[in-house]
Amino acid sequence: MALSRRALLAQAAASATAVAAPSPSPAAGAAAEPAPDTTTVTLRGTIPPGAPDFVYVPVDVPPGVGELRVSYRYDKPPTAPGTPGNALDIGLFDQHGTALGGRGFRGWSGGARSEFFLRTDEATPGYLPGPLEPGRWQIALGPYTVAPQGTSCEITVTLTHGTPQPPVPAAYPPQRIPGRGRAWYRGDCHIHSVHSDGRRTPAEIIGLARAAGLDFINTSDHNTHSSHTAWAGAAAAGLLVLTGEEITTRTGHVLAVGTDPGTFIDWRYRARDDRFARFARAVRRAGGLVVPAHPHATCIGCAWKFGFGEADAVEVWNGPWTADDEVALASWDATLSGADDGRRLPALAHSDYHRDPDRIGGPQTVVLADDLSREAILDGLRAGRAYAAESSAVSVDFTAVTPRGAHAGIGEALEPDDPETEVLVRLSVTGAEGCELRLVTDQGLALTVPAAASLEWRTTPARTAYVRAEVRHPPRTPPLPGPPAALTNPIRLRP
Repeated sequence: MALSRRALLAQAAASATAVAAPSPSPAAGAAAEPAPDTTTVTLRGTIPPGAPDFVYVPVDVPPGVGELRVSYRYDKPPTAPGTPGNALDIGLFDQHGTALGGRGFRGWSGGARSEFFLRTDEATPGYLPGPLEPGRWQIALGPYTVAPQGTSCEITVTLTHGTPQPPVPAAYPPQRIPGRGRAWYRGDCHIHSVHSDGRRTPAEIIGLARAAGLDFINTSDHNTHSSHTAWAGAAAAGLLVLTGEEITTRTGHVLAVGTDPGTFIDWRYRARDDRFARFARAVRRAGGLVVPAHPHATCIGCAWKFGFGEADAVEVWNGPWTADDEVALASWDATLSGADDGRRLPALAHSDYHRDPDRIGGPQTVVLADDLSREAILDGLRAGRAYAAESSAVSVDFTAVTPRGAHAGIGEALEPDDPETEVLVRLSVTGAEGCELRLVTDQGLALTVPAAASLEWRTTPARTAYVRAEVRHPPRTPPLPGPPAALTNPIRLRP
């Protein structure tokens, strides 16, 4: 019988059984060692279709627990074609409770793993080590999709009693490393590690990022900040690590880029709840940027439904170029001709790396920054002094100049006194042989030059409000354009 949330909790409590773990027998001739004192609790219940986004199952933690271990499983019955099956995420909140944005968060693994543990000195990736204080803890279940039959699940909680290990002090990656002064720096702000549903450790990601020619990355594991302490060695490898999170709601995903180390941003709300602005402000208070990710993706819960009023930039290129990226680019371009209210959003590009054959740095954002520091990189991204490239092999030089020598580059504005002043636009590209060069303005596609490495074009501020550049591979399915090798943010022409 389908259970409501309240009935689920009642059944879970009623079906819980506590048993002492048996002590192993010592080997012949060996001195017996005291076995750990453990208690195991099994919780069972069924989540019906139409259940809330999150169901909380209470677990009472007594004093003197040195380790908490949780495993779970759930049924996956067959469903009719086109009908979602069961997918059940899991996480944990401690005795501080489950209040939205509160202090209770202790970890989230989504559907990436079936078990996890916490101690004072160590925890499964995705979870936060620290004191296991007594009180009522809550296992958070997230029924991402529920089959018509419902989701029957079983949770096993093992509490190991004993003296906890000393806590390990948190150490975060430095916020500045030696750079090249004011220069173009390459980065990828959307990468997943084993701390969510990625397959690579932070150490492995550091090596892949440097091999891809990157100068910086942003940690963006789903709904957890547990990896913020895991990037030892990045600075020694010449890689700046910004700390952040991918906030994965049921109505869109958004990157928190470059937040203060140790910052957690809650994700348990939908667009209809009118709560996103609160958490966008929390990202900015922590020094970070709010960047909606893959806004037109077609996976369940992935398309962006919150609007862009609270965004600082937008990801228009996510991993290998697909039709939803083309839609994201066109939608972003349509916003560039609006009133100058300071809310025009820079376009960014990231790999959304999870596992091979995903490619870190494919694509990447190349940003003009004063130094290789968190502050300088975020300033450059926020200002739109950036272009997207498919790899570190591709470099773009894009400028606009007047006869009197006034100059503007990507993300900047050229402001001649006379709107009829002639402006010379120059574009040159390396590492993109055989690609066509395109200039796009507020009136649409203004110029296409096939298989070229450079172009020049003249206009005036009276005719053109902005100009941006695209470097495209040959079309795969004409008349649609080919996938990009590079895209720039616009240069604005203001009379």
